[in-house]
Amino acid sequence: MPYFDSNNCRLYYEKVGQGDAVIFLHEFGGDVRSWQQQMAHFSMKHTAIALACRGYPPSEVPTIEAEYGWQKSLDDVLALIDSLGIEKAHFVGLSMGAFTGLMMCLRHPQRVRSLVAASGGSGAFPTGRSEFIEKCRVLAQAASEREFMPADHLAYGHNRIQLREKNFAEWEKFYIQLGEHPGIGSGLTQKMVQAARPSLHDFDTEFAAVKTPVLLMVGDEDDPCLDTNLWLKRVIPTAGLSVWPKSGHLLNLEDPQRFNAECDVFFNAVAEGHWPDRNELLERHRGPENATF
Repeated sequence: MPYFDSNNCRLYYEKVGQGDAVIFLHEFGGDVRSWQQQMAHFSMKHTAIALACRGYPPSEVPTIEAEYGWQKSLDDVLALIDSLGIEKAHFVGLSMGAFTGLMMCLRHPQRVRSLVAASGGSGAFPTGRSEFIEKCRVLAQAASEREFMPADHLAYGHNRIQLREKNFAEWEKFYIQLGEHPGIGSGLTQKMVQAARPSLHDFDTEFAAVKTPVLLMVGDEDDPCLDTNLWLKRVIPTAGLSVWPKSGHLLNLEDPQRFNAECDVFFNAVAEGHWPDRNELLERHRGPENATF
């Protein structure tokens, strides 16, 4: 099994295919298995790589708070691509993974060929942020006191039942796998990553300067993420936004064919230089001084 070391933590990844690297970063409720359908699809033309975050087996599960944090998640991604000798990669992140991908664009843009940020932004919107943090802390405490993650809270959440309705077998697999996560790993991830990370809105000036091509995806029934994705679209000049109707949080599981197809179109547009920077586009097509509409 392939492993690498990052800040004295042994982490697991899966790697298949050949070509430009596409790195998949899972959400809090998922793990490396969440990307099976994407790994199968993208490995036909790319080197597809899925990382198991610290706290998620087969990666190591540290038992102290100091071993977790969004900055450590960022360091783990850098350690992964360094260990594989990858200079630059496409990144695809879901939720927690989308946050890490966006931070890669801000902190290490020279390593990012493009980013698909799906279902990102939980807890970021100013309205409701305090409530989100408090819920994370409660869930963190509940998980840390158990051997395994209590799955009902997330699996039956209002932005995850869409998967249950669309594909019960896939939702059941998600539910079972979620309940296999070590309680201490889930609890400390929830406390030190989800609850302790800054709001995306804190980075508005930095996002406005992003040059990396970005595709945002969000379900129109994913209430914790919808407003922040609209904001990100307005702020990031290289961002495109795909809003999925009657969809929740687990977009890559709800409709893997659509998810894969939208990523394919995006990657091809980036490769062909057809994903413009909105500011550069406006400058190139600047009209008369008195044009207002």
